[in-house]
Amino acid sequence: MNPKFWKDKKVLVTGGKGFLGSYIMEMLKDFDVETFGSNEHDLILLEECKKVVQNKDIIIHLAAEVGGIGYNRENPARLFYDNMMMGVQLIHESYKAKVSKFIAIGTICAYPKHTPVPFKEDYLWNGYPEETNAPYGLAKKMMLVQSQAYRRQYGFNSIFLLPVNLYGPRDNFNPKSSHVIPAIIKKMVDAKRSKSDKVNVWGTGKASREFLYVEDCAKAIILATEKYNKSKPVNIGAGFEITIKDLVEKIKNIVGFEGKLEWDSSKPDGQPRRMLDTSRANEEFGFKSETSFDDGLKKTVEWYEENY
Repeated sequence: MNPKFWKDKKVLVTGGKGFLGSYIMEMLKDFDVETFGSNEHDLILLEECKKVVQNKDIIIHLAAEVGGIGYNRENPARLFYDNMMMGVQLIHESYKAKVSKFIAIGTICAYPKHTPVPFKEDYLWNGYPEETNAPYGLAKKMMLVQSQAYRRQYGFNSIFLLPVNLYGPRDNFNPKSSHVIPAIIKKMVDAKRSKSDKVNVWGTGKASREFLYVEDCAKAIILATEKYNKSKPVNIGAGFEITIKDLVEKIKNIVGFEGKLEWDSSKPDGQPRRMLDTSRANEEFGFKSETSFDDGLKKTVEWYEENY
């Protein structure tokens, strides 16, 4: 990372108090940079978007309405509208305000349901996303379309990054909206504490996922902000996959829960497989994930045990 790049810049991090945003804000504090969060602003409203982008040099747009499979199934309209309005208005108002660079954070949910593994960025338009993720994934993917259009017509420097599923300390452990790793950690730790003899898990366990430690993702976004200025989307990931069954067993062992697992196959698995080709991020701005999955999981479990 290059502190000189950030010198005297004014940087807005939307969602700066969120999970990923909090890590980026901490990293930027090490540089000579003025940072702004957006948590007190409702970015679904045009007037609020106009306000927050004024006199900013760089905008890193992380703010999103997001949740796990259950939340996605219950809130498709909200996920589509809120994410679409935030992205469209922020990019447009940033262009009008002469912001020098906009970093749009997309989602792996934008990929087609049946994407060959590993997912290459060129596969993004080869089909429709997995149904429970589609409203969210497509709303976020529109930032890629807008980003490329504004670069072509206006020369606006906007880039689009596609992080894989994140995990780590400070994650969202609310069972109504959490993703798979925090949801399973909570279930296992709570079951162990209550001396329960079983844990119920959604799906069949056959689906696979890739996970990236949150600090690694924050570093990737900072590197891309410093070094990447092209219209092609870029995957941000760790480049491995694990089945949900193996993931659950791994967390069970770390937590030390000795009861049995009950798989509820009436609940959806979501997308069958997920793993990214991460070569473009390495080639374009030298990013490669550093945190081993076992180490990252242990840190996340320890954080949950200490804080809940």
